[in-house]
Amino acid sequence: MSFDSDYLAPHLPKLREASHCYVGYSGGLDSHVLLHALVKLLGSESLTAIHINHQLSPNAERWQQHCQAQCEALGVSILAESVDVENTGQGVEQAAREARYGVFEKILGRADLLLLAHHADDQVETVLYRLLRGTGTKGLAGMPMSRPLGTGEILRPLLPFPRVELEAYAVTQGLQWVEDESNQDTTFDRNFLRQKVVPILAERWPDYASRVTHSAALCAEAEQLAEILAAQDLTAVYERPERIGWSVALEPLMALDVARQVNLLRHWAGQHQLPLPGHRIIDSVLHELLPARQDAEPLVSWGGVQLRRYQKHLHLLPIDFDALPESLDKELTWDTRSDLVLPDGSKLTMTVEQGQGLRVPQNSEVEVCFRGGGERCKPVGRNGSNTLKKLFQEYGLEPWLRNRVPLIYIQNQLAAVGDLWVCEEFSVAAGEQGIVLQWSFPR
Repeated sequence: MSFDSDYLAPHLPKLREASHCYVGYSGGLDSHVLLHALVKLLGSESLTAIHINHQLSPNAERWQQHCQAQCEALGVSILAESVDVENTGQGVEQAAREARYGVFEKILGRADLLLLAHHADDQVETVLYRLLRGTGTKGLAGMPMSRPLGTGEILRPLLPFPRVELEAYAVTQGLQWVEDESNQDTTFDRNFLRQKVVPILAERWPDYASRVTHSAALCAEAEQLAEILAAQDLTAVYERPERIGWSVALEPLMALDVARQVNLLRHWAGQHQLPLPGHRIIDSVLHELLPARQDAEPLVSWGGVQLRRYQKHLHLLPIDFDALPESLDKELTWDTRSDLVLPDGSKLTMTVEQGQGLRVPQNSEVEVCFRGGGERCKPVGRNGSNTLKKLFQEYGLEPWLRNRVPLIYIQNQLAAVGDLWVCEEFSVAAGEQGIVLQWSFPR
């Protein structure tokens, strides 16, 4: 039995509920079968094809022209986008994928649906590929039938069908498609699996595809249970948003067994759409960061993400905080009437409040700068002044924020330290209007 467009009918409710349906369209067999079947099922007006020109093959322009011609024949509109594929060390395949999905995410609007033509053979290759890379249950679960992408959603309706069935449909319908010559290049890992490994598996175990698919389904179930447990553990460790990033309490985290700590850490990063830590990073967290003495300030970083300890909390920072912008040594003039964006991307905002905040004498110039060393302040309500270094320690400001705190000067005197405190000389009286500051980082 070969594939038929009617086999996509169970997806009709989701297709009709979508704001718009897009189809990832390379012009190859799989994507052409999907587009053709969807036109028969939905009509051409409901669809838009997206063709990504990776500019890697000398035939790339010809393929794009072929896709445009096929879409015209089917009455389907097409968006053709060219991308620059930059290999950053993870291989051309991964770089092309990242570039492709970047375009998809840019195009998809709220409640839009992107249909991709991955089939059962692709799923087997994916599971085998990830197995050989040493992935866990999440990777071994393979490609999901659907998942979010930006504000839209991806749907893979051909996943249950092997490629041979799609080819039979294409021949029966008289379809024309392009063949990517790079699919024969076994220097690419996936092609090696497809050309060299899978045929041997098929010869020995003719039902290999169903076996792999079944194992992937079991891994998906295990991953779902792990996610449920991690969500419960994340509540138990009292996650809270910080000025930058998020933190969890160390004591309940350390009370979990190692397997749950690992599960929680990966879930935590994933919840905030950050790169997941690999096993080497996890080992560093477990054996270096968490057991460090209480007065230490250890950190572990990966992919622009940092985990840092301070006092009784573990902090997850979504950006690298070690390098300070050179422009932090420059003074900024602030009119206090609009937000002030600082060199590191943080922002000063203000509201006018009665009887609290910062007093700004009329016609006074407000300047913002950053620590140079030796600054002193007497916060409102304290008996005496002290250095900012001592005050930061006393107030428990995280060390990685201390050189980034905006210092507000009025009449060449330190008047306020971010939104942490106002220096006493510049505090407002009970009946006066003051400026209440807020210092924040983008989320």
